Amino acid sequence: MSDLQPATQFPGTRWAADVATPVVLVDVEILERNISVMAASARRRGLRLRPHAKTHKIPEIARLQLAAGAVGLTIATIGEAEVFAAAGVDDLFIAYPLWVEERAARRLLAVADRARLCVGVDSARGAEQLARALGDDVGRIAVRVELDSGYHRSGVQPRDARAVAEAARSAGLVVTGVFTFPGHSDGPGMADTAVEDEQAALAAGVAALEAAGFGDVEASGGSTPSAALSSGATLTELRPGVYVFGDAQQWELGHCRPEDIALTVESTVVSHQDDAGSSDRLILDAGSKVLGSDRAAWATGYGRLLDHPDARITALSEHHATVEWPSGGSLPPLGTRLRVVPNHVCLTPNLVDEVQVVRAGVHQGSWAVAARGRNS
Repeated sequence: MSDLQPATQFPGTRWAADVATPVVLVDVEILERNISVMAASARRRGLRLRPHAKTHKIPEIARLQLAAGAVGLTIATIGEAEVFAAAGVDDLFIAYPLWVEERAARRLLAVADRARLCVGVDSARGAEQLARALGDDVGRIAVRVELDSGYHRSGVQPRDARAVAEAARSAGLVVTGVFTFPGHSDGPGMADTAVEDEQAALAAGVAALEAAGFGDVEASGGSTPSAALSSGATLTELRPGVYVFGDAQQWELGHCRPEDIALTVESTVVSHQDDAGSSDRLILDAGSKVLGSDRAAWATGYGRLLDHPDARITALSEHHATVEWPSGGSLPPLGTRLRVVPNHVCLTPNLVDEVQVVRAGVHQGSWAVAARGRNS
């Protein structure tokens, strides 16, 4: 892109006038700072950092995380593992239980040709199926037993970890430890409770495996809301994801500040709506097909405007957002560009082919969202 000139959306920014909105922007200075801060925090506590790459799906960001000290990446799917292994990442953990049949086993082994690979298991049947599908190559892929620490998605109760681990070992799999996801940290006032639950579950799981003769048991956990609170008492590894970008939910929860938000969706004011007796409203050209539609029950909107924190996105359609403007404020003129902070940032990269990178407000190029759509 060329012909950079000042834009109207915020002071000091230079942007290409011919770039159509909505467009996803990544401020690389903020991104690098977020990566550095989390890496230093983990290092101070003696914790390995394995960021969850499902948030960004971008090899360039993965390389920045690894250069800052991450030991490897967490991913969600075999497809994501394939993308990041091809990009040179040599240590990968699929942090979900898989049901692996022949074709999936071939794909996993192809990844294992390039990288150290570990996957999650949370049942004896799942572990036995994985071992059966891997056949003679069963020893090439490690497993960790997933524990339910209170989020109640996947994972076994800690008291059942030993049985799953022993079934996996009997089937020929290499068991390296336990892991959990304290997803209930993502709510008002819940981070401390989630960390306590995580600690208790991991301690019980580690004890169960050690009693069964497993040594050097890894204990992996963490999420962006809980990452700063987790200690190394039992936990050995952190897996936050959203921290690289920040989002409206973490902003509202107080886990990041506006100046920590690295990804925004630049959009254009396309309409004004002034209803008698109500707040002024404006319409932006960014809807659920770029922002995602997640809205937690406690959230005050479907996203926020970075430079106008009192405004709220009150409704989304596929290609438009309805914004309630603060009472008494002048509506931005039609054609004004505004920066939207998505509620749940992990959705946005998976909705676009590329993100535009800016440094000091100047366009630096684009990064392909290489793992976009690799959902299996």
